Amino acid sequence: MTEADSIARVKEPGTRESLAADFRRLGLFPGQVVLVHGALSSLGWVSGGAVAVLWSLMDVLTPEGTLVMPAHSGDYSDPAQWQHPPVPETWQETIRATMPLYDPRRTPTRGMGRIAELFRTWPDVLRSDHPQLSFAAWGKEANFVTAGHELAYALGERSPLARIYDLNGDVLLIGVGHDNNTSLHLSEVRAPNPQLIETSAPWLEDGVRVWKCFPDIDYDEQRFPELGVAFEAAYEVTTGQVAAAACRLMSQRALVDFGVEWLTAHAEEL
Repeated sequence: MTEADSIARVKEPGTRESLAADFRRLGLFPGQVVLVHGALSSLGWVSGGAVAVLWSLMDVLTPEGTLVMPAHSGDYSDPAQWQHPPVPETWQETIRATMPLYDPRRTPTRGMGRIAELFRTWPDVLRSDHPQLSFAAWGKEANFVTAGHELAYALGERSPLARIYDLNGDVLLIGVGHDNNTSLHLSEVRAPNPQLIETSAPWLEDGVRVWKCFPDIDYDEQRFPELGVAFEAAYEVTTGQVAAAACRLMSQRALVDFGVEWLTAHAEEL
């Protein structure tokens, strides 16, 4: 979507103040723990862009709340598995040998959008230590959410997703659908008999850079839109507009628990 398209979508520009008012009407409140997935373009034209969006969310949640966003860097992985785009096989060993170590402050996100990429660089934001599937967090529970993110089963019990579950947090989708709803990957981990894989990334072990292999599951969001429709039919999901964006606000715990039940019931279809 071009900037001209964004201007054409709205009668007046979104602002830090107007976005905050919209978020409050949607149901966000001070002290809330919320995992946000958002597309800046969905909001229409915003004065200040992603900066205004982040300020508005922080204004509503206050430092007593906790704002979390995915900060994934999927390119920190085995180049033999890359598909978008693939690289020549003759390059792969060079990539493994030279890929820089993951650095929470320097490693950019990949495919997360402008809001999440800006958020990971924001003052007082913490980022978890997973080289591929990290999360960034700001606010009262930021350390609790991001600490102890283990390499294995990156979206499972030792991940920020599980810590948000422990805190009974919420999920906010800003102009995106359930195919972007990362919390459902925790449902995949908790559902019976997940498909196991081995993945890898550059890692510092005993002071030496190594190419580290570790187990995970074969995450698959293709069924998430269908799962999301079923969840919305069974549970209360708050919907509303923030600027030009259609938004959904929901309990992460209810979503994850429902996801486990749904994936278990539909296991033979997967």
